[in-house]
Amino acid sequence: MRDVASERDVDRPGTIERVVTLDVNGRSYTLRLDTRVTLLDALRDRLGLTGTKKGCDQGACGACTVHLDGRRVLACLTLAAQAEGRAITTIEGVAGTEGPHPVQRAFMDHDGFQCGFCTPGQIMSAVALMAEGRAGSDEEIREFMSGNLCRCGAYPNIVAAVREAASGGGYDAHL
Repeated sequence: MRDVASERDVDRPGTIERVVTLDVNGRSYTLRLDTRVTLLDALRDRLGLTGTKKGCDQGACGACTVHLDGRRVLACLTLAAQAEGRAITTIEGVAGTEGPHPVQRAFMDHDGFQCGFCTPGQIMSAVALMAEGRAGSDEEIREFMSGNLCRCGAYPNIVAAVREAASGGGYDAHL
């Protein structure tokens, strides 16, 4: 998908548009966006990457968690223009060529999801917290996953999945 613009910045009544190049899951996309467009809306509405969920749209639920240069961020609170020139990884890009990421496999093995709505954000947060070295105990996992809410209450299964993935099973800390 390419949405190439001919001008760098374009002023229109009531809006300021800008050409932004986003590096998402190893692919480059050039988009013309209103400067107020969030990374979440650019991913979902412009690039069709709907795995990243829009939950509260206020940064309280974690459903929109993605990685920006390997660090977890809330895409609903990040402007798309702020992500320009940085590596963005969404749930669609976390799996490797050999199949699901160990966290994804552990979520399946431990039934770490029920309705599944929060699962992409939970997985993205879990992958990052493991890379940060913050999955040493159940208490630590709960603390560093606390920004991700699950309406179904699958928290014990989520903690078990993160614990299993962090304890081995081919986990590679490289995001």
